[in-house]
Amino acid sequence: MTGDEYGLRHGEYTAVVAARGAAVRTLQFRGRDLIVPFPAGGPNPDFRGVIVAPWPNRIPDGTYTFGGADYELPVNEPDRQCALHGFTPGLEWRLESRTDSAVEFSCAIGPVPGYPFALSITASYRLASGGLHTDVTAANVGQRSAPYGVCPHPYLLAGPAPLDQWSLEVPARTFLEVTPDRLLPIATRSVEGHGYDFRAARVIGSTKFDHAFTDMVFDGDGQAHVVVRDPGGTGVGMAWDRSCAWLQLYTGDAEPPLPGRLGLAVEPMTCPPDAFNTGTDLVRLGPGASHRAAWRIFAV
Repeated sequence: MTGDEYGLRHGEYTAVVAARGAAVRTLQFRGRDLIVPFPAGGPNPDFRGVIVAPWPNRIPDGTYTFGGADYELPVNEPDRQCALHGFTPGLEWRLESRTDSAVEFSCAIGPVPGYPFALSITASYRLASGGLHTDVTAANVGQRSAPYGVCPHPYLLAGPAPLDQWSLEVPARTFLEVTPDRLLPIATRSVEGHGYDFRAARVIGSTKFDHAFTDMVFDGDGQAHVVVRDPGGTGVGMAWDRSCAWLQLYTGDAEPPLPGRLGLAVEPMTCPPDAFNTGTDLVRLGPGASHRAAWRIFAV
């Protein structure tokens, strides 16, 4: 269930943010959906619009080693036997403040079995002329260092045409190859000469993504951008800062009779899948330390 929710408005942008999962339920520009919405008062399918922490993506078998100790997390993706998307999507976040154009939530994580650490996380949403700005800050309020990662989980919606007809531009030079069955990391590969090379905008077609990308090109303002465009001329983009060195793309492919490819999940991540084990770009929050990540969704 979505729990309490809050409407935001600025200029030609509107949004509704739900307390459950701190999820962006709707985001519109001039009445046009920029993300795949989900109904009020019901379940949130496919983690739409949630904040994902303290780990993005998958940890195989829910087991990891940190600081010389072994831990076991609940497995919530039974088909692949993985711990998926952290704890925050299922939490009822606490409202801290709101205005007509902004809202801030907070939640507490741990200590719980498999994660004996204590974090306080705030998520701030703000509508402005540049779109929906999101800030997520995690503070370690415990007595021991904690492993941490975060990402958003919106499904971008370029326009009314099918996803296969959208064009996509991704500023990534490397992608993470994964196993076909459990989507677990194998090795990084260059996109050069590969079907995942979208550095120059081109049509998605039948391409299927559920992969992480890295080696981003950031502009002079320290921002990376993904843009998807509908052949009718509309589009939507997402920008993020250097706190997120990774990006997960997912075309939302589902087995019939479930609907699939409704939108493109674009998830700037601070670390790749299974970072709790590999340590790759893992944030290690010491007691009293904090970490901030930020991103933005905007109309094109």
